Amino acid sequence: MGGVAGLLPPDNVVSDLNAASKKHALELMAEFAASRVRIESRRIFSVLLDRERLGSTGVGRGIAIPHAKVEGLDDIEGFLMRAAKAVPFEAIDDEPVDLFFVLLAPVNAGAEHLKALARVSRTLRDRDLVDALREAPNAPAMHDLATR
Repeated sequence: MGGVAGLLPPDNVVSDLNAASKKHALELMAEFAASRVRIESRRIFSVLLDRERLGSTGVGRGIAIPHAKVEGLDDIEGFLMRAAKAVPFEAIDDEPVDLFFVLLAPVNAGAEHLKALARVSRTLRDRDLVDALREAPNAPAMHDLATR
C-alpha cells in the first residue's frame, strides 16, 4: 500500500477545481469536503482559513497541503484536487498552486494527524508522481496514481 492509500477515498478527488483566488480555492475545497463528510462547509472553510493565517500551506512546486482539525469529524479524510488554472497561494516559493491535498482530521487526532501529513508530504515529493497527477485525464486516474 503506497502513496496516500487509506487517506484518499476514490470519490475524494477533483480534477478541475475552478478557483479564482486562494480564498475562493479554500471555499471550493470546503464545499466539496462538506459534501463528503457531512459537516457544514462554513465550519471547514473557517478552520482551513485559520490554518492559512498561521502561514501558507503552499509547500512549493505548485503544491499546497491545506490541513486542519475539524470538530465533528470521526476519521482523517484526504482530498486531492487539481486546479484548472494555478492560483496564487502565497506558497513558500511564490509560485501559484495547481495541486492541493486537503487533509482534515478529528480534533483529537494528535499523532495520527501528523503521521498523515508526513505521508502526504512524502508522497508529493515524488516529482514523477506530481507530473503524472498534473497530466492525468480525470479524477479516477488521479486517484489511481496517488494510491498505488
